[in-house]
Formats: sequence, structure tokens, C-alpha cells
Amino acid sequence: MNRMFAIIEREMRKFFRSPTLMIMSLMLPILQLIIIGNAFGGKIVGTHVAVVDHDHGPQAVKVREAFAAVAANIKTFSTIDYPNEVQAREDVRTGKIDAAVIIPEQYSRRVYAQNAPQLGLVVDNSDLFTSSTLEGEMQSLVDAMNSPQVQDRLSKSIALEIVELYPYVNYLKYLLPMTVALAMYISVMIGGGMLYIDDKARGVHEGYLVTPITKLELVFGLNIAGAIKATLSGISIGVIGSLIAGLGIVFHPVIMLQMLCLIIAGSIAFNGMMFLLMVRVDDPLVPRAMFGVLNVLLLYPSGAMYPTASFPKWMQAMSIVDPFTYAIHGFKAILLKDGGWIAIRGDLAFLTIFGIATLLIATPLFKRTL
Repeated sequence: MNRMFAIIEREMRKFFRSPTLMIMSLMLPILQLIIIGNAFGGKIVGTHVAVVDHDHGPQAVKVREAFAAVAANIKTFSTIDYPNEVQAREDVRTGKIDAAVIIPEQYSRRVYAQNAPQLGLVVDNSDLFTSSTLEGEMQSLVDAMNSPQVQDRLSKSIALEIVELYPYVNYLKYLLPMTVALAMYISVMIGGGMLYIDDKARGVHEGYLVTPITKLELVFGLNIAGAIKATLSGISIGVIGSLIAGLGIVFHPVIMLQMLCLIIAGSIAFNGMMFLLMVRVDDPLVPRAMFGVLNVLLLYPSGAMYPTASFPKWMQAMSIVDPFTYAIHGFKAILLKDGGWIAIRGDLAFLTIFGIATLLIATPLFKRTL
């Protein structure tokens, strides 16, 4: 045990004596959380919609008032008056504006006569997210204008009442579980796998061979040190990311204990996986080349950014054996849903068994030789 703890102490001293490495391993997940969390998934605001009014009647004024309400409240779009439809279409095509609403002649007369009144909407559908948002908002306005002024005492139509279990979860909060898991993965990759291969390339590993340390002690010493580094990274990013995302729930004692257990189990799983992949690697360039490939193979099929139900069958099969899937699912259950121990017990079991299994497979493959 003393020899194993000596390995752990050496690895941790190296880690803490490299503040640049520590900072860089934490900066990438934080930057991804801030940049991606604010760049994707937000509500569309501040778009510009042209209004070409050929009618100028009372119902056209009603349409304009609805547009003004949107601009003043939810701010999805603001309107700009255009003199003709041709110029509006051209400006939508060239990107000067995002959409154009055409109020045709005789629109008010058709509304009063109930003679198929229509509004035109020209959108740039090359941007599906913006165009679908504008189309949905315009459809909502049209539905509101179609509703009768005097409602029936008894409703004749089927209504859907939506009950949301949790407060609004913006994309910044949605990405936080991925960020914590990614921080642990980067710490294992940079602070564990790469450093071990670099030690072998520099000849430091030869110093172990002249000591009485056994192969088992060396393997467990290296992996425990790597798991400790990943745990420290996961805790740091969990706290910092929660403050950035506005999730104070992480400071609840029970939530903190659940997070700690999941971070430790995830660290063991990630470290065991990386050690198994690199146990026979000697070239220090190989893990650097593997970093990006593994990031794609592990992160994206895990459901970190999109639900796995939208994946093809072969990607769903990858997600079943991907430790990222269970780490991210567990963090979501804790941070976003407050699901408790019941929600994460399966994740804890898989990560722990996966980490121990990969270490047991990697240990006989480890060569205590040059």
C-alpha cells in the first residue's frame, strides 16, 4: 500500500505543480458552457419583419396592433413598413430583413364578409430555426384573431392543458451536465492518459522498474491518481457551472452528496476506459490523435445535446455502452430534476461496474517492462 500511495502522491504533486495544465483542463468545459449555452437553444428575439399594407382598413390596423404587442412584450420581432411587395421579397432574399407580411387589398372587406381572408408571409427558410419561430408566432396571432369576440358559455372544442413539471430550462442549464462530464473526461485524458504515455516516452517509467513495486500496485496507483484528478475537476466545474447557469440547488447538502458520488463513479469509469485504451500505447502522439476521435464517439451519442430517441439504431446502440450516457443522465437527474437517489442508482451502478471491469481487463494487459 505504501508503494501504491507513493505513486499517487507523485502524480498529484505533478498535477498541482502544473497550474497551467489545471487551468486549461477547466477552461475548455467552461468556455463551451458559456459560448454554446448562449449560442444555441435561446428564444429568437430582435428579428425584423416587413409589413406591406395594401388594405389600410380597420382589420389591417388590428393586424398591426397584434404585431406591436409582440414587439413590446416577447420581442420576437419588430415591424418595418415597406411600400411594395417586390422590394420586401428582395430584402428577405438578400438577408436585410427576416420575413415580410403582405396584407392584400380588400383584406378588411373579406374579413367582414367572411370570404376567405388571407395574409401572406414571406420567410427565408434557409434558416429553419428562425423561419419556424416566425411561422409559429404568426400562426398564433392568426389563431387569436380567428377566435370569436364573444366566447360560448360552454366550450365546444377540445382543449389541451399542458403541465410542465419543472421551471423553464434554458440551453445553458441543459448543457451543464455535459460540461461536468466533459471536464472529467479532459482531466482523465490530459492529466492521466497523456502524462503516463509521456512518462514512458521520456524514460521516467524506467524508474518504476528498478523498484519492488508490483504491476498491480503501479496500475492502481496510476488509476487512483487519475480518478482523484477527474473528481477534483468535476467538483470544480459542477460548482462554477452551477453559479454561471444560476442553479443554486447544487449547494443543497443531499444534492452535493449525490453529485459527489456520481462524479467519483464517473471518474472511475472514464479513467478505467482510458487506461484500457492506452495500456499498450507507447507513442505520445497517439493519445493526442485519439482525443478528438474519442470526443466525437463518446460525447455526441450520449444524448448530451440532443435526445437519444432521435438517433438511428446504430447510434442508440453506441449510447448503451457509452459511460458518457450514464454520467450525463445522472447529472441531469440531479441538477435539472432533483430526482434523488432512485433516479441515479442505475447510473451509479453502471459507471462503477464499467470502471472496475475495464481496470480488471487492463491490468493483465499492462506490461511492467520497457
